[in-house]
Amino acid sequence: MGVPQLDRAQREVYKRLVRTAVASREASTEAGLEETLLELINIRVSQLNGCAACLATHVPAARKAGVPQDRLDLLPAWRDIDEFGEPERAALRLAETLTRLDSVGEREAATAAAAEHFDEDQLSALEWSIVLINAFNRVSIASDHRVRFED
Repeated sequence: MGVPQLDRAQREVYKRLVRTAVASREASTEAGLEETLLELINIRVSQLNGCAACLATHVPAARKAGVPQDRLDLLPAWRDIDEFGEPERAALRLAETLTRLDSVGEREAATAAAAEHFDEDQLSALEWSIVLINAFNRVSIASDHRVRFED
């Protein structure tokens, strides 16, 4: 018996997850969050989770949204790169702490730091984006989704 493809085995559940992600992206856009920031978050969370399938989706999406390749290359070292501004740093810190499920104190500090740069609607939209990319990472990893390279 092979690995179940969760997106196929429980199709309706997966469709609802996709609909939730679409609603989250719409809420993020309505809240004024930039697509470049959302894609940086998607990539960073996928890096932490080791989800190749999601990286194969979101790295090209980030490029299409206008994220320069050098920023993508250096994203794992965002703390040490001056080119990442304070709002990006706050969002990336929040993404990392919600992905790793750090201590309550660190999550509270990351949320407080993000709240200095984002209003309540933006902050909740960021958190939903983080939660959902984590869910998609786990579906892809559990389903053993493979990246296909073009020759």
